[in-house]
Amino acid sequence: MADLALTAPASTSPTWLRFRNAFRRHPTAIFGGVVLLIMILIAIFAPWLASADPQSTVPSLRLKPPSADSLFGTDMLGRDVYSRVLHGSRISLTVGLAVALLSTALGLAIGLVTGYLRWVDAIVMRIMDGLMSIPPVLLAIALMALTKASVGNVVIAITLAEIPRVVRLVRSLVLTLREQPYVEAAVAAGTSLPKILLRHILPNTTAPLLVQATYVCASAMITEAILSFIGAGTPPNIPSWGNIMAEARSLFQIAGYLIFFPAVFLSLTVLAVNLLGDGMRDALDPRLARRM
Repeated sequence: MADLALTAPASTSPTWLRFRNAFRRHPTAIFGGVVLLIMILIAIFAPWLASADPQSTVPSLRLKPPSADSLFGTDMLGRDVYSRVLHGSRISLTVGLAVALLSTALGLAIGLVTGYLRWVDAIVMRIMDGLMSIPPVLLAIALMALTKASVGNVVIAITLAEIPRVVRLVRSLVLTLREQPYVEAAVAAGTSLPKILLRHILPNTTAPLLVQATYVCASAMITEAILSFIGAGTPPNIPSWGNIMAEARSLFQIAGYLIFFPAVFLSLTVLAVNLLGDGMRDALDPRLARRM
């Protein structure tokens, strides 16, 4: 009888073909993917691309402007800004990707159960509404105030702030999917709840979740930079784009390059992730695909 439970109809065109067509029509998405790939490669090969130790101080070279010897100049302690910016990409990308992965996974699990079981929905969503009433940055600051500064705690704090938005997305999808004929057929055939959620509902939430994950990643990198900028994020001894800008804010008028270069890297990375997310949305949304 379980075979009578039909799964959702697949798209008439393969996923790779929809991706190719969507990205062809959106060169900005290609630009975003290329820039993001470059940033990831920079983060991976930072120890080899850097021209000096990011923590090495040379007092005699303090506040040297950009030159052939130091591409991005040096900071107030004589540290090479170019090397610090490259190593800072590792922290920002790690935080962004880790938060996107954790918040998406946890939000998916909570959203599936919440959207399908009405009695759970009444309880869990009130908690999520309460968390969403607090801006993510303020919630992350409050959580960081309860712990010590570390990359792991930053990831946990930002993840907890992003989970409610993923839960609401998944819940809204499940509320629609559970009324579909193939789900009703599965229920009538006596299919167990875990199998209904994993086989009949979960596959139809992956496309919106992938798009949402890109936006969560971009938001997490910005939040991490804000936390580090105000001294509530990663420890000062770990180079991150937020820390580099925070240390240079008092010298902005005399050494603006100290903030300019990490800010450019952060802006380009966030822009690339958002452009890639827009391209994925167009590729995975069947309504947009038909319209195009």
